[in-house]
Amino acid sequence: MSRKLWAALGLIAGLGLGMAACAQPAPAGPVTPNDYAQDASWLCRPGRPDACAADQAATVIQADGSTRLEAFKADPNAPIDCFYVYPTVSSDPGGNSDMTPDLPEKAVAGQQFGRFGQVCKLYAPSYRQVTIAALRKVMMGQASPGDGELAYADVLAAWKDYLARDNHGRGVVLVGHSQGSHILLRLIKEEIDGKPVQRQLVSALILGMNTPVDPARDAYGSLPLCRKAGQTGCVISYVSFRADSPPPATSKFFGKVAEPGMRAACVNPAALAGGSAPVRSYFSDHTIMGTAMRPATVWARDVTVSTPFVELPGLVSAECVSSGGFDYLAVAVHPDKADPRTDTIPGDLLVLGQPLKDWGLHLVDVNLTMGDLVAVVGEQSKAYTAAR
Repeated sequence: MSRKLWAALGLIAGLGLGMAACAQPAPAGPVTPNDYAQDASWLCRPGRPDACAADQAATVIQADGSTRLEAFKADPNAPIDCFYVYPTVSSDPGGNSDMTPDLPEKAVAGQQFGRFGQVCKLYAPSYRQVTIAALRKVMMGQASPGDGELAYADVLAAWKDYLARDNHGRGVVLVGHSQGSHILLRLIKEEIDGKPVQRQLVSALILGMNTPVDPARDAYGSLPLCRKAGQTGCVISYVSFRADSPPPATSKFFGKVAEPGMRAACVNPAALAGGSAPVRSYFSDHTIMGTAMRPATVWARDVTVSTPFVELPGLVSAECVSSGGFDYLAVAVHPDKADPRTDTIPGDLLVLGQPLKDWGLHLVDVNLTMGDLVAVVGEQSKAYTAAR
């Protein structure tokens, strides 16, 4: 394989947390803990003009080509909180990122988390995550210089600071994607499941990561999967693939877990009880790295989109599928010759123009069901606050 292709593979893999990169070496020496009592240690906090305050306005394009503007306004008085851990996006050159957020770290928060400001107050710690540079080395057969323990320790410290300084007994939703979801699964296992704070967990959105569940109990640890509107204390988790491009039989990345007798969780936010349903996607002409897609997506003929997001009602549906040992959210696009809108959607990881089928639609795991996720959290918030 050419050096150019290996480099491209490494860059692409950095957008997720490959299983081979989960075990990280111990740090070379003592590392100074972050002080999360300092606001500068947070990517997002309520009431600040920060990354999570990015404009979420969307252009809604109907099947007949008509459009309308969907404005966005966060709720400063939201009754619950959301705590977000972002995926692998840091462009820093070392094995772990520094604590100065770069453009990709800011951009992904706007892409994946800002819209939750409609239903919760937003908290997102900066953390010294394993970088794209570190995962590139793994993909090239070298030892990773990244330290996963350092990344987890930062998030754990931020979580403890949030509970001590900000929570005040409020309900909280955990939100993560890829490396962020990997960290949150550990946080739930070690710090939440079976602990008093579990009573405050409204839900956990573990996106773009394999959440191992016992099929007999439909649960991660003692946390059940969310199966009905207004259910709280539960987990929503999935990995996404195009319906016509399922995980390859030899895939080792997404849709399958290593634990014997366990399955990868799949919950469709648009149909919690199961089945196929249209999903409310919010797509963008910017990647989660913050860069503009080239060429830009033509969302509909003769329609100019000037908002950060676009919504295409009825174009995309999804259904949880269990097949070939894999469990995943199968995403279908429904093109229509009479419909002026696009006949496809972005989200594949491309190397030299070809999709890496093992990774499915990892780039848009969150965008695909963003509207549904926010709606589910909104219902959970109502149920949680009413019960208390």
